[in-house]
Amino acid sequence: MATNKTVAIIGATGDMGSAIAMSLVNSNYRLLLMSRDKTKLAKLFAYIKRNNPATEVATIECEKEACWEADIILLTVPYKVENEVAEKIREVATQKVVIDVSNPLNESHNHLITEPDTSAAEELQKLLPNSKVVKALNTIFASDLTHAIKESKQIKTFIAGDDQEALQTASEMVSAMGLEAVPYGSLSAARKLEQMILQLIELKIEENYNNIFGRNMLRHAPITFKSVIR
Repeated sequence: MATNKTVAIIGATGDMGSAIAMSLVNSNYRLLLMSRDKTKLAKLFAYIKRNNPATEVATIECEKEACWEADIILLTVPYKVENEVAEKIREVATQKVVIDVSNPLNESHNHLITEPDTSAAEELQKLLPNSKVVKALNTIFASDLTHAIKESKQIKTFIAGDDQEALQTASEMVSAMGLEAVPYGSLSAARKLEQMILQLIELKIEENYNNIFGRNMLRHAPITFKSVIR
């Protein structure tokens, strides 16, 4: 199978980063996994190659070098460090698609720390003025994505952005992950998507509370790749 494009996953050893990486192992994308944690990065790489030897995957510890090689850049780092990453990759991310999956939550996960008239994605676009920022995957929990991969179930994710070509590129990558991309408007629509996560967290908390009492315990039990990279 011919290789399509290179996807750099910045923060690849986090819950979301590793789940996204695993969702793309059977696609024709080349994966470039970036993390500063050498041990976890090595374990994730070994796991992928052991279980999916045909996957074209490489590791790297430098954000700038990873983004220089990439066609698509996936930022799966916490919102609080996005500014730092953006500063490092600005020059090499020119005209590239940058997918923001972050949610700008406070430490209690019950409030957004961004102002009402903006979003994490819009702030990232300001930091990367020559890149094509797309908001996607922020309304999916890593455990739900992992479960969908394991069960071969298709779930939906909303995508928002100002550049139509970038939206198409992001949509194709999302489809390769086994998900359904749902267009949600321009990049400013990311404000609603980031607000949406607050409601989803409330639902998740309620679901987990019910699970304590044995309701749907097995069906909703979270499955992650944490054991792979610990």
